[in-house]
Amino acid sequence: MEAPRHDTRGIVDPSGLLRRVRFRRHEPAEPLRRYVEWYWLIDWDLPEPYASHVVPHPAVNLTFQWDEDEGPPYAEVTGVALGMYTRKLTGRGRVCGVKFRPGGFRPYAPDAPVSHWTGRALPAGAVFPGATADTARTIVTGADDPARVAALDAFLLALPRTPDPQADLAIGLVRRIRADRTVLRVGDFAQAQGLSVRALQRLFSTHVGVSPKWCILRYRIHEALELAGTRTDVDWAALAADLGYADQAHLIRDFTATVGVPPTAYAQGAEPR
Repeated sequence: MEAPRHDTRGIVDPSGLLRRVRFRRHEPAEPLRRYVEWYWLIDWDLPEPYASHVVPHPAVNLTFQWDEDEGPPYAEVTGVALGMYTRKLTGRGRVCGVKFRPGGFRPYAPDAPVSHWTGRALPAGAVFPGATADTARTIVTGADDPARVAALDAFLLALPRTPDPQADLAIGLVRRIRADRTVLRVGDFAQAQGLSVRALQRLFSTHVGVSPKWCILRYRIHEALELAGTRTDVDWAALAADLGYADQAHLIRDFTATVGVPPTAYAQGAEPR
């Protein structure tokens, strides 16, 4: 399995976020890596509030959070967010997060399709009864990163997990969509995998939580977001064609709908709405 990536794909204004928080990624214990992509840890101590914005990946996250000025630690499950995810950070706090691989959450919660959680954030105890306030406190108050990672490992290793070959298939297909820029059309992709479009759509609804078309578009928006944030000379018409859009206007429309500002405005430092 892949080691944690070091890119900032999906983070809106990553330099602004990283100036304000300590952000790290860590690998889970080896037996967990089949379905868990990485752990992500954030700590902050801010003199004034800050809103972080993320264009999410097609992944479910389990987080253990502590906003020290607002209450005790708590745990939350967040399904795939269809729009931009915004988190207001105030005072002091920390998050210890588990990012499941796209397709990797279903073995831990096999009683419902992953689409059941899409667009929802709910107390983790509703999905994992062991995710109590005491568990959250143990994890987020760990003395250092190794202690927090060990606590996350212990929690996940104790969870029941249902073997699911379809989950492995979904993980591989999403990875291919993310890595292969030539994947542009659902019909062509399904045919290349020896699946009907309907079978591919059912697989994604059950194991990923969103459609294959949504995944294709989301990863292309991630690429456009990264380019807009790092370059001022992007040829948007050429990029639109490269990413499989009918024309530049369609790319700009999708980028604006997702991020909140047009790509050229974002490149010039405009804040998301």
